[in-house]
Amino acid sequence: MNLNNPEEFRCGFAAVAGRPNVGKSTLINALLGQKIAAVSPKPQTTRVNQLGILTNDEAQVVFVDTPGLHLPHNKLGEGMNAVAAQALSDADVVLWLVDANQPPHEEDQIITARLAEMTELPPVLQILNKTDLINEDVLAERCVEYARLFPKITQISVSALTGKGLPELLAAVTALLPQGEALFPDDQITDLYERDIAADLIREAALEHLREEVPYALAVRIDDYQERGEEGAFISATLFVEKDSQKGIVIGKGGLMLKEIGKSSRAAIEKMSGRKVYLELRVKVSKNWRSNPAFLKQMGYTDLNEDS
Repeated sequence: MNLNNPEEFRCGFAAVAGRPNVGKSTLINALLGQKIAAVSPKPQTTRVNQLGILTNDEAQVVFVDTPGLHLPHNKLGEGMNAVAAQALSDADVVLWLVDANQPPHEEDQIITARLAEMTELPPVLQILNKTDLINEDVLAERCVEYARLFPKITQISVSALTGKGLPELLAAVTALLPQGEALFPDDQITDLYERDIAADLIREAALEHLREEVPYALAVRIDDYQERGEEGAFISATLFVEKDSQKGIVIGKGGLMLKEIGKSSRAAIEKMSGRKVYLELRVKVSKNWRSNPAFLKQMGYTDLNEDS
């Protein structure tokens, strides 16, 4: 809280939007100085909105890490787009993240269209990320190209990986938030429980080890999460795939692939939680689950109804 003048304290929601794989989760992790969101070089890592809460003396910024807006091919994709679009409508400020290392993409137009159709548009900052991968001349060209997508937009260039431009970005976001009291305790950094973050970290590990279509057909459910005192925590999780052939790939010859996924995710969970973890993984088939509204709702990915 601003002790010098509490009435000047600001608090609000900043929705971080963009097409898949532009670095939304990486940006929020960098701003918070702590990993709370799964990060992967493969797109569509984030499937539900997740809050990243940053509190300092001047403000409490509640970043909303949204699924990447994209051209959907199933019910999961449709639900992810709907969740992201709703977050834009509810936000006090929108951070539109784009990849400065690439020219505008077809899926960047989805956000342009969504912003254009909003009747009450909050302030929008267009964030050109991954500037560490290009020189100043290319960056200048990208700024012009992305500015054409939306008239009179404010642009900020950053690198979520190196931290360049992040203080300036945070200052710009804070200035756009409404005045008001904090919504969350000053030591809370996310709305998710550890078991939810663990599920994300397991799926992130799977994304890192698997190839082709399997990662996008993969869902993770935490079946058991027990504290065992000095022994740490026991976690049991099920990895769902859509086909029998995918199950074989995830398990691997002699179970080696599943062991590698378990090893990587266990290390990430231990780093996140600060204690030892015993992790037990199994793989099951749920045919075409990405187009099954009942399964999606059960997993908490969307609020789709059976008849949607």
